[in-house]
Amino acid sequence: MLDLSHHLWILPAALLLDALVGDPPWLWRRLPHPVALAGRLIGWLDRRLNHDGDAPARRRAAGVVATLLLVLLAGGIGWSVSALLHTLPFGWVLEIIVAAIFLAQRSLHDHVAAVAAACDLEGLEGGRRAVSMIVGRDPQSLDMAGVCRAAIESDAENYSDGVFAPAFWFALLGLPGILVYKAVNTADSMIGHRTARHEAFGWAAARLDDVLNLIPARLCGALLALAAPFGGGRVGAAWRAMLRDAPKHRSPNAGWPEAAMAGGLGLALAGPRQYHGTVVTDAWMGDGGRAEARPRDIRRALAVTSGAGAILVLTMAALALLL
Repeated sequence: MLDLSHHLWILPAALLLDALVGDPPWLWRRLPHPVALAGRLIGWLDRRLNHDGDAPARRRAAGVVATLLLVLLAGGIGWSVSALLHTLPFGWVLEIIVAAIFLAQRSLHDHVAAVAAACDLEGLEGGRRAVSMIVGRDPQSLDMAGVCRAAIESDAENYSDGVFAPAFWFALLGLPGILVYKAVNTADSMIGHRTARHEAFGWAAARLDDVLNLIPARLCGALLALAAPFGGGRVGAAWRAMLRDAPKHRSPNAGWPEAAMAGGLGLALAGPRQYHGTVVTDAWMGDGGRAEARPRDIRRALAVTSGAGAILVLTMAALALLL
């Protein structure tokens, strides 16, 4: 069942299907998306196990238990579905569809492209409204360059988290790998925050997410550097910025795709940002000017991630031929 050659044949087809179809609204209006179901489970575990009156050590232990349960359940479901599909005559077709559900190329592209379109059509206020749908920072604190930087950073970071990392874990471990990754990544996004409620309880989910992204984030940064010419950028500049600036990021993983994108496009990304009235001081990624990002640069970034997707499909297909 953990057949690397099989996974490498399924993965390019799943990536292409996701790029073409994405998440059809007509379907997910009628059915709960699996990631949404994972989110409900995480919310239930949070309510049941994370009690405000408990000591931090107890809340951390509860978070470890919750994360372990989540991993076991996701892995078990992935293994069971994979086993079932292997018994069906055309189970590989269904496996392509299931894998594509857990990839996010099309939805990411559409959401980021909407920011560029809103900036062009409605100016700064439209851009702020559109970017608030994909980032957590305070939109009213952003000027036009800030809106565009936020969209580009989201494109780079979420390409790593939402496309490359799930593809990486599917290539290695099949459906169990991609389901476990998505469950942990969803948990990190919901409870992996340094807030009074979640700093202790979400510790295990956040640390496990860091571990699961450790290799994919660095490989994704290299892929985005290689794809820089699709956005009119330079591979060498992307590579230099990534190696120099990624370790400066407060996240152990997010800096790699962001720095590669910044260097490749000749922009400055990251830097100080405001979340819910609090300024978070991050290092700047890249050598460009802080005020240079414009809507056209969002489209350049999308061209880079689209090019990276094409390279990824061709690479997986080539590896499948060799194995």
